[in-house]
Amino acid sequence: MTPKIARFLAENSPPSPCLVVDLDVIAHNYKRLAKAMPLASIYYAVKANPAPEIIKLLAKLGSSFDTASIYEVEDCLNLGIAADRISFGNTIKKETDIARAFKHGVNLYAFDSQAELDKLAKAAPGARVFCRIFMTGEGADWPLSRKFGCDVDMARDLLIKARDMGLDPHGVSFHVGSQQRDLTQWDIAIGKTKMLFTALNEKGIELKLINLGGGFPAKYRTRIPTADAYGEAIMRAMTEHFGNNLPQMIIEPGRGIAGDAGVIQAEVVLVSTKTYDDNRRWVYLDIGKFGGLPETMGEAIQYRLKTPHDNGPKGPVVLAGPTCDEVDVLYDKADYKLPLALKPGDKIQIMAAGAYTTTYSSVAFNGIPPLKGYYI
Repeated sequence: MTPKIARFLAENSPPSPCLVVDLDVIAHNYKRLAKAMPLASIYYAVKANPAPEIIKLLAKLGSSFDTASIYEVEDCLNLGIAADRISFGNTIKKETDIARAFKHGVNLYAFDSQAELDKLAKAAPGARVFCRIFMTGEGADWPLSRKFGCDVDMARDLLIKARDMGLDPHGVSFHVGSQQRDLTQWDIAIGKTKMLFTALNEKGIELKLINLGGGFPAKYRTRIPTADAYGEAIMRAMTEHFGNNLPQMIIEPGRGIAGDAGVIQAEVVLVSTKTYDDNRRWVYLDIGKFGGLPETMGEAIQYRLKTPHDNGPKGPVVLAGPTCDEVDVLYDKADYKLPLALKPGDKIQIMAAGAYTTTYSSVAFNGIPPLKGYYI
């Protein structure tokens, strides 16, 4: 909670729930990461929080942008972002969307399969393409381990086919998992990538790009390494595997830039117990999984909470959302303890909620409107 956000909430009393983002924190996080990895180009992951205020600020600071859909591509273009600062980083794209992006001038695309390569060759002839390799996501709070990527052998063959199909086999990408706290995972991924660079070089293909993905964390309940620690670990791995012949590097932070910049203000709707001898209260908020907190699935992302009674005695709780869906329970096994004085009407602040909240919010489940954001 920054003083700027606290002042905004106190002076404006916006309807709950809402997200408030401090743009100064966005700028600070961007500059901190750029300083930690000065040889890498930052492509902000638009999906984390695509608010125009954030996009325009990051553009002024020099960021490029990783987009996941034609809608994000066109949103960036409409905000004045040049096409050569946009990557279409989703490996699952409609051919018509590829064609639209290519017509706009976007010339950098991800893929991880023959079928995607076929679409790219037809809809974006001559474009620069990079193949995403599979990673397990081990060590990440929000792993990305099955849906995206292919193994190294397949990536080698696909990049050769990309050349033969008239595309520019430009590089390799990976993602070690979102909210990754194990710094050694980049060394594993970079080692695999170096194998591909070597194998492709033997086939007459000189790859130029390594997309190091995201994974840079926000501060939730668990301690995280510093931005400098990530930069040092990644650059040490790059030097060990590539020596002085470093390729172009891209990083795709989303959570690491926007997460800590935002606070959700929510309200307690109900505090109850289920039996007379129940030692855990159920605390229901006016926001839940469908209101912008789906990353609580599996209790994976565990937000820090602030209440008006934090100095008093606390007891164990189950934390749940307001909807009539049984899965709308945020935390049951994560050992959350909240003040015994907590009552309906109390405000609760959900910290580090600037990423993957407003864009995850449902349109109108149970008639509840999407999570509103304020950018100050």
